[in-house]
Amino acid sequence: MSIDLMTFREAISRPDDTVAEAAATRQLQLTKPPGSLGRLESLGNWLASVQGECPPTPLRRARVVVFAGDHGVARSGVSAYPPEVTAQMVRNFLAGGAAVNALARVNDATVRVVDMAVDDDLAGVPADVTRYKVRRSSGDISVGPALTTDEAEQAFQAGVSIANEEIDSGADILLTGDMGIGNTTPAAALIALLTGNDAAAVTGRGTGVDDQAWMRKAAAVRDAMRLSRPHLGEPLGLLAWCGGADFAAMTGMLLQASARRTPVLLDGLVSGACALVAHRAAFRAPLWWQAGHQSVEPAHRLALRKLQLEPIVDYGLRLGEGTGALVALSVLRAAQSALADMATFDSAGVSRQEGGVEPSGQALLPDVG
Repeated sequence: MSIDLMTFREAISRPDDTVAEAAATRQLQLTKPPGSLGRLESLGNWLASVQGECPPTPLRRARVVVFAGDHGVARSGVSAYPPEVTAQMVRNFLAGGAAVNALARVNDATVRVVDMAVDDDLAGVPADVTRYKVRRSSGDISVGPALTTDEAEQAFQAGVSIANEEIDSGADILLTGDMGIGNTTPAAALIALLTGNDAAAVTGRGTGVDDQAWMRKAAAVRDAMRLSRPHLGEPLGLLAWCGGADFAAMTGMLLQASARRTPVLLDGLVSGACALVAHRAAFRAPLWWQAGHQSVEPAHRLALRKLQLEPIVDYGLRLGEGTGALVALSVLRAAQSALADMATFDSAGVSRQEGGVEPSGQALLPDVG
């Protein structure tokens, strides 16, 4: 099997600019001063454009996909938690006891957990959870590749298949989630490579490490960058050397969702790293995404700046799992309702303001070709 990620460059088109313009025009007809709903207006316009319909329809089947995987670099003391927590948290997700489950319940979303490289057999879990498992733990990126080329392709194709499964079963928006002790280390290394920053600039505290662990983490990021830099021109090669099976699968889902014209809410640092790799393969892909939130991790801010994505919320979150994307989902739903359900001046018999009006801000999508 050989996958050329660059084929997505042709497969991914722009959202509907004509619908975005129609949404911006409708914003000016609603019973409010122009631009008075701020970011809700541009989000509503974006949702209309990716749905290809104005006004946009309610998001009725939001699906969080949590990609789980262990990372060999975690054995180097780069995290405040031991690696076995990954498998324990997968079981917690399945039992409905994690933060992502709690937030999904109040946001009318469902959660799917996919084991890509958990360092545990996960005996007794549903077969659907482990169906796409590539291996037990990705390799230590500070000393060698995370995956073989074949494993990276297998994981990427799993992400494509997962996107197809969810969209075919009715998902109208996908939310990215992650679980893996040590996964902020490969995420930081990928972001440093793809944004042109050094290890110190991208290395954060992750799960809350102390100064000694931070120095070990920064050193691991630096070493991974040195080993992976020759693969900057090959997105799959970069995922093999500096990512992991969970990263490759998430990247596959992001690209396939964009190819199938399905919107995505990105979560935090890991999502940002995968989004950068996907963007390198297909420059129009980010037009189908929104950044759910701004993580406290320094690398995440750099990733979003490179992607030209403005976070919907900034609440100091750093958990992962898809929690930030779920919080943003409620805002996106508010934007949809405001654009679709408000009365117009004419239908409500309300007088318009006199004089000129300013347009409703960010109606059109970025000009990326």
